[in-house]
Amino acid sequence: MKLKRYCLALDLIDDPELIAAYRKYHENVWPEIIASIKTSGIAEMEIYNTGNRLFMIMDVDKTFSFEQKAAKDSSNKRVQEWENLMWKYQKAIPVAKPGEKWVLMDKIFKLTSQ
Repeated sequence: MKLKRYCLALDLIDDPELIAAYRKYHENVWPEIIASIKTSGIAEMEIYNTGNRLFMIMDVDKTFSFEQKAAKDSSNKRVQEWENLMWKYQKAIPVAKPGEKWVLMDKIFKLTSQ
């Protein structure tokens, strides 16, 4: 099965204690959050951190759509609880649109295309 890859960016509030707490939460993500990710068509997800910048890689199957994921998440109380908790640590990057958290990045280079 061919997967599509999305890469997204988000910032954390630039405070070492808050960043450490955010990282700690991601050592043991709530089971309901894992389930909502897996059942939305996301086959793999990785989040990387440097300083206060986050970088997410998502490999998704053909059933995934950002719109469907957002709709399902909006009616899932546990996902909303997680998102509200995480927003205490997160802040939008400067190019984010109003209300946007994770910002989709443009691929500008691929070695195998050269």
